[in-house]
Amino acid sequence: MLSSPSPADTPAPVRIASARGRWILLVTVMGSSVVLLGSTVTNVALPRIGEDFGAGLAVLQWTVNAYMLALAGLILLGGALGDRLGRRRVFVWGVLVFAAASLLCGLAPDPHTLIAARALQGVGGALLTPGSLALIEASFHPDDRPRAIGLWSGLGGVGAALGPFVGGWLVDGPGWRWTFLLTIPPALLCVPIALRHVPESVGTPRAASPGAPRFRQHGFDVTGAVFGVMALTLVTYALTQARAGGLLAVGAAAAGVLAGWAFVRAERRGDNPMVPLSIFSSRQFTAVNVITLCVYAGTGGFFFLTALELQIVAGYSALAAGAAMLPTTVLMLLFSSRAALLAKRLGPRLPLAVGPSVCGAGMLLMLRAGPDASYVRDILPALLVTGCGMVLMVAPLSVTLLSSVDAAHAGLASGVNNAAARAAGLVAVAGLPLLVGMGPDAYRSAAAFDASFSRAMPLCAGLLICGALVALALLPRTVAAGRTVAAGRRTHGKVHGWLMEPPLVSRFAHHPTAD
Repeated sequence: MLSSPSPADTPAPVRIASARGRWILLVTVMGSSVVLLGSTVTNVALPRIGEDFGAGLAVLQWTVNAYMLALAGLILLGGALGDRLGRRRVFVWGVLVFAAASLLCGLAPDPHTLIAARALQGVGGALLTPGSLALIEASFHPDDRPRAIGLWSGLGGVGAALGPFVGGWLVDGPGWRWTFLLTIPPALLCVPIALRHVPESVGTPRAASPGAPRFRQHGFDVTGAVFGVMALTLVTYALTQARAGGLLAVGAAAAGVLAGWAFVRAERRGDNPMVPLSIFSSRQFTAVNVITLCVYAGTGGFFFLTALELQIVAGYSALAAGAAMLPTTVLMLLFSSRAALLAKRLGPRLPLAVGPSVCGAGMLLMLRAGPDASYVRDILPALLVTGCGMVLMVAPLSVTLLSSVDAAHAGLASGVNNAAARAAGLVAVAGLPLLVGMGPDAYRSAAAFDASFSRAMPLCAGLLICGALVALALLPRTVAAGRTVAAGRRTHGKVHGWLMEPPLVSRFAHHPTAD
């Protein structure tokens, strides 16, 4: 039977210049990079996956959504497991689960096995993603922690940026299966390094302010996690199967709504809820999450369909399609930190109104993509404008989020927002093809897919504009100091320091191209 480490067993803080410090940084960067690399390669591989299996559009949707579904539904629970059972232990579990799932993806004999393996990858990611940052926070000396997090985010971002390019090269070369097998060696290398060089640590209860009740250390909101995953799964299934009609899709939709109601009820009545609903008493926090749902639904649908459009309609190879998407990611890597500083100076309203609007304009420019489109004249400008809009909105979204709650609740706030962004992308990938009338075989016909793509881009842009309007209506002109969230009996959520991510890390981790 597993025994949980005690906070008293936590070793002294590590300095980044020490040998152990370098090993810790290496293993956490490799762990997070494996998850990012393993997910960024998927979109460019979708057409080949569909061709090999002779599958319809629904299989392509579920290849993306199965991963996002498990990750969005379990990431908060994964952090709680690390706090209780040991962060290194859960990190290693996550690495092993992710590696095993990647092997199963690469060897999948049929689409159903591939989809199940992708869901298992999401489970591994839900254990691994919070654990990588948690180990840095728990292991390093406070003076070295900001530098360690900066190195972790920068190096991990490089891995994510290379994902579509490497994925395209593999798809055109040895085949799409190698896009999954690629992640296995670095994942397995993490395990012995972590066991030998990374100290174990557990979470300690913290209170929001002096005199406030302390948070439970060993609480698990399993009920909330189960109902949350059920709601997302059933709604996603209903949207994916709605084209076929029938009572099954209607029943799944009704059951999904019922599961969502049960989730809200569990969070309202639970002693240790995964998402304490009182955190939404902050108007700014609620507004930021509504904006997040709008902009990440729009960008999630955009990147999913654009990767297909470039290959199916424009005739790009998988490598060319992956390389074509690089400008947007490079812009985010280079300028997101500066955009965060801009948001602090100007306040949240202006960048979160302008950014989504610019991003939406870039999506409308993508309507120029087609069979005879020139990359330099038609596609590159659209991607550059979209990238500029994402730079203006992504990091400021994180700055505004963290300013909407007090410091003790920052981890919880970031975790809720992270899950909201992933769920938005999940629903967009499931629902957008339905809204634009994209049939199950649309991706096999360039003309049919191009027509559906032309209908989808205005919808994606419209979601971004909705986010901009919410920002104008509900956000203040200036960034306010963190607000205190009431800490009554029903508000005691486990505050996870592992989710206290800097803007670039938090947003890049669920950048739609990474899912």
